[in-house]
Amino acid sequence: MTRHRFAFAAAYRAPALLFAITPRTAWVDLDDEHLAVRYGPWSLRTPLSNVTGVERTGGFGWLKTAGPPHLSFSDHGISFTTNGDDAACISFATRVAGIDPTRIIKHPGATLTLQDVPGFIAELEGHLPG
Repeated sequence: MTRHRFAFAAAYRAPALLFAITPRTAWVDLDDEHLAVRYGPWSLRTPLSNVTGVERTGGFGWLKTAGPPHLSFSDHGISFTTNGDDAACISFATRVAGIDPTRIIKHPGATLTLQDVPGFIAELEGHLPG
C-alpha cells in the first residue's frame, strides 16, 4: 500500500481546518485492489476494477474548491481539493459514494490535489488493466 498526501496551499489551510481537514486527516491510499480517500470526516473507497481512467487537471478557483469536498452540479463529481493548481481526476465505471453521510449521492469521478500528482497517476495507471 502507498499513502499519498494532499498538497495544502497556504490559502486553503484555514478553510480546510474549519472542517477538520488537515495534513494529518487527509490522504489517499492505493494498493493492488483498492483506492481509498480520507478527507477529514469524508471518505471514498472503491475497488481498482471500478477505475476507468485518470488524467491530470488543475487551474481551479479558490471559491469553488476551498474547504470541504465540493460536488459538481454538472456531473456530480466530487472534489477533494487543497489547492487550485494540480490534481488527478479519476473516473469510475460505477458511481461511488463520498460527499454525504447517508451515502445516497454517488459520484462518477473524483478530483484529488496530491503532493505528487504525476507519481500518483503513474502508480494508479500501473494498477489498471490494459
